Amino acid sequence: MAEPRAPQKDAYGLILDAIDTGIYRPGDRLVESELAERFGVSRTPIREALQRLETQSLLTRDGRSLIVASLTHSQLAELYVVRGELEGLAARLAARHAAPEEVRVLRDMLEADQALVDDPEAMSRANRRFHKQIHLASHNRFLVQQLDLVHRSMALLASTSIAADGRSEDTLREHDEIVKAIEAGDGDAADEALRTHISMAFVTRLKLDAAAVEAAE
Repeated sequence: MAEPRAPQKDAYGLILDAIDTGIYRPGDRLVESELAERFGVSRTPIREALQRLETQSLLTRDGRSLIVASLTHSQLAELYVVRGELEGLAARLAARHAAPEEVRVLRDMLEADQALVDDPEAMSRANRRFHKQIHLASHNRFLVQQLDLVHRSMALLASTSIAADGRSEDTLREHDEIVKAIEAGDGDAADEALRTHISMAFVTRLKLDAAAVEAAE
């Protein structure tokens, strides 16, 4: 009897996760042979994954090389506008359709995240999990797909806004308002709370970017 074949690793997912977790940052060059060696995947699926990521504008050309894309100020503003609209809708739908168990998970996440306020990277990962749970609780597959695309683009930001002083604590307070609204089944309040959360994150991002520009001058 033939040995079962090991499942082929998902090259696209591996590269995307490496960008999302900061292994590869905006401006980093991605070399097909190096990626194949790092992930233990043949070069053909790596090549196909790179083409797919370029099509999605997560990678861009620098001469003949592919590099991780970065967002201009205008692109950043556009991204946050779309994110606010879609995230607000997800919270509104979650308030209507989330099962009691899904709401309980959100509350448990929020309580567990209290221990992470001094670890910006861990808090950033927890923040992504929290938002993903709201997306799923909306029970709208098409909205979840669009939000996945938005959050992939968020990976092109070189740092997390949660690293700013006091932002972890503010994030938890904002998350608490979102969960309270979803628990109450108040779609309007959930929508507003989520939009406010995204707006405050954008303000923090703009301040961080302005400070980085000033430091470089």
